[in-house]
Amino acid sequence: MFLLSSCGTLLRQSFETSRARLGEETQETAELKNLPLPKEKIVVAVYKFRDQTGQYKPSETGTSWSTAVTQGATTILIKALEDSKWFVPIERENVGNLLNERKIIRSSRAQYNTGNGQEQLLPPLLYAGVIIEGGIISYDANVITGGVGLRYFGAGGGGQYRQDRVTVYLRAISTSNGKVLKTVYSSKTILSQAVDVGLFRFVKFQKLLEAETGFTYNEPSEMAVTEAIEKAVQSLIVEGVFDKLWELEEPRMLADQSILDYKKEKALIPKTDIFGKSMDNRRKKFAFNFGTSSLLYKGDYPDPAFRTGVDFGLLYSSKPQFAVGVNYGLSQLYTQRFYQSKVSYLEGNLLYRFLPYDKLSTSIFGGGGIITANESSRFDYSNKAFPKVHGGIGIEYLLKDRVGLSLSGDYNYLFSDQFDNIEQGKYNDWFWKVNLKVNYYFGKTLAGDRKFSYKKKDGF
Repeated sequence: MFLLSSCGTLLRQSFETSRARLGEETQETAELKNLPLPKEKIVVAVYKFRDQTGQYKPSETGTSWSTAVTQGATTILIKALEDSKWFVPIERENVGNLLNERKIIRSSRAQYNTGNGQEQLLPPLLYAGVIIEGGIISYDANVITGGVGLRYFGAGGGGQYRQDRVTVYLRAISTSNGKVLKTVYSSKTILSQAVDVGLFRFVKFQKLLEAETGFTYNEPSEMAVTEAIEKAVQSLIVEGVFDKLWELEEPRMLADQSILDYKKEKALIPKTDIFGKSMDNRRKKFAFNFGTSSLLYKGDYPDPAFRTGVDFGLLYSSKPQFAVGVNYGLSQLYTQRFYQSKVSYLEGNLLYRFLPYDKLSTSIFGGGGIITANESSRFDYSNKAFPKVHGGIGIEYLLKDRVGLSLSGDYNYLFSDQFDNIEQGKYNDWFWKVNLKVNYYFGKTLAGDRKFSYKKKDGF
């Protein structure tokens, strides 16, 4: 995969210069342009939208004096305000240049005045009803880093990735009384990744073959800042509509899809972490599980083999991460020649989930229990029960909100070497257990967890 992706990128490289082209639009640009139209456009002034991070571009080779984000955020913001079709931006960043030019115009007209006493006046400057303030307030480098690689006998490849994060705050201020009408903020991750493949091998005596290829992709920080600013402008418009700071051209446009999508996204914020992953607890308090249980005997007899039985149990979650449970199983410990025993076991478990809010979650678990041989019948419990402890790892994928499929494996250690009726060596009997189960969740959502619900009301 690394080789194919690297070669594909290499073949796409251009060996000729390219012509200038129009600037790219982001996905947020299209969403901004698709917002419903206002009843009346708002005249806004932007004096300075600054980079307030003080961050320099991260460098692994030495100090870099290049700033991490663009210093032209004011221009980006003004374009976003224009694209939205909700605002009439007026020049304030370099208003001194504008005033000087108007002085020159008046001076020139006065100099070439025909003397009829009627000097043509310049129209007055527009004044803003709202001032837009804020800035780029955060740039976090290396929020996530990682990679993978494999090399065997001088041939192999690897890949690395890194995520940075930029955050933008925006506020609207009334020029009539100085009140802050609304404050919003947005963020955007910046992805950097590198893939390389290489070969270093002696093909013959004193003949060395060396080859390598690869590519590096760095998401432009200017595009990330643009997306964050456009998202903030969209948020400012929609939040202003909700707070009745400004009005839509047609009130029925409150049901427009872009506004409904924004409401859904905002409702999901409490259930989303900084990496965009859902924090909604999909698993309920209780879970009933059933499936197969395969045991691999490891005792005093040789040639063990897997045998499959059934297993079912009940799980109770006190918190999204933690759960306790009990399960009962019927299976078999088996060797190909000397030993076969039908067994049943009863276990108690303590489980910890590493990713409790994700559909795919890994876990570790451990506990203790008893196991006995069923000699005369499948449900014969007259034989001695041997205590044991166990521990293992598992993985679960939620097929639906209430149904999950799990695969687990654990090590089971008995406190005796007499379970197989032979005592040999210095180690007790033990066995491996592999379970494939279906989990059905029921009951209420765990206490303290916020449950996302989206209801249409107030005409939306």
